[in-house]
Amino acid sequence: MLLVSESEVRQVLDLDDLAEALSTALTALAAGATSVPARIAARTGAGMLAAMPGYVPGLGLAAKLVSVYPGNDGAVAPSHQAVVVAFDEATGTPTALVSGSYLTAMRTAMTSALAARVLAGPGALTLAVLGAGVQGAAHLIALSHLLPVGEAVIASRNPGRAAELAARHPGARAVASFEEAAREADVVCCCTDATSPVLEDGWIRAGAHVSSVGSGAELPEGLVRRARVVVESRDATAPPPAGAVELQGIDPASLTLLGDVLAGRAPGRRSPDEVTVFKSTGHAVEDVAACAVALHRAQALGVGTVLPL
Repeated sequence: MLLVSESEVRQVLDLDDLAEALSTALTALAAGATSVPARIAARTGAGMLAAMPGYVPGLGLAAKLVSVYPGNDGAVAPSHQAVVVAFDEATGTPTALVSGSYLTAMRTAMTSALAARVLAGPGALTLAVLGAGVQGAAHLIALSHLLPVGEAVIASRNPGRAAELAARHPGARAVASFEEAAREADVVCCCTDATSPVLEDGWIRAGAHVSSVGSGAELPEGLVRRARVVVESRDATAPPPAGAVELQGIDPASLTLLGDVLAGRAPGRRSPDEVTVFKSTGHAVEDVAACAVALHRAQALGVGTVLPL
């Protein structure tokens, strides 16, 4: 069994390969070609442990275990910690254990970037990142990699963290509030652990694209109701932890699947003034894709440690 550590995952995970594999996985998901049960979770008083198995033809069979503890101080332990186990799809034999924290951060952010690439307006974009934690940092990297970002503005409930994140990225600057960041932006990425909306509908300009990856209710009801909402899976309307808080009571048929847009089976941006929302719940096909990319490179480069099972 191959063990790939957190530092080794950071070494081998190629962003272009990740974007390509995620596009393949999401397209297959929308076409009904994958096998993925709904996410389940065991809860403690402080957080939860979720299980996310999945199979994507051509990419593999894997299962992620991820703990989500929002109250963790990042200096002691991250809020999200994960491992991914890969299996031989022909025999069911476990073949690899891959650290999943950076893998989760980057597959989430790159999925948001893929959505923004097909839903945001053309030309140089102003990007707003709301939240300066792990997901805020990952989104800044992923969206700047895939999109023509002209300027990036960062806001956080902790202004010092916003300033620190901006200082690490040329062309980025910290602003004083979520409102200031959102009103300026063509693309707004909500990357917080907030349990109530971090936006107001009136802050979002005509033609803007908004993404949200928080497990809480980051988005206001008014924005969800007026925007065209794109999701990974229509299971996003199921009760949490499988679905999104903001999409409870929404007709699943009203939602557009990101994989259909990526495959050309559904349109991307339909007009200059259309407001679009990508509500991410995180999906096991993304973990399968990211794990496949990391393992392919690790094996090619001889990275990782072989352990007896």
